[in-house]
Amino acid sequence: MSAGPEFENLVNAYYRDLYRFGLSLTGSEADACDLTQETFYIWAHKGDQLKNPARVKAWLFTTLYREFLKICRRRKRIVDDPIEETVENLAQVPPECVSRIDSQTLMRFLGEMAEDYRAALLLYYMEDLSYKEIAETLAVPLGTVQSRIARAKAQLLRRLTRIQPTTEQNK
Repeated sequence: MSAGPEFENLVNAYYRDLYRFGLSLTGSEADACDLTQETFYIWAHKGDQLKNPARVKAWLFTTLYREFLKICRRRKRIVDDPIEETVENLAQVPPECVSRIDSQTLMRFLGEMAEDYRAALLLYYMEDLSYKEIAETLAVPLGTVQSRIARAKAQLLRRLTRIQPTTEQNK
């Protein structure tokens, strides 16, 4: 079991990012906290098995994501339904729509998205991981990551274009 200054440094370096990723996946502060703590618990017991210390960030994100999937499997069976979307069908987001969107609405839209798509999108945009790192983290092929990100963006854009102005429409 690894404890001491090295473990504390690791927690200080990655806790916030892991928590934010967990919160984005679960939409619940308590669940995000539990996932983050479980990730560090697993690191404390198995972290010494990591051969390349430079890969610690990817290992932590992968572990958190796998723990999240365990929770999802307990709640329901995860289904990966193909979505019939192409880049040509992407909606154009009008500038007035962008000015109306707030972070709570965006988080709600992300929360309504399938876990597979949401995780890939969040790892790419919020955690700034490369497609290759995301593929390793999610244990899926590189093409699947690219497809999921494209489909997630398409879903998000469709939802954003459906937002109705609250003040203008009520006049």
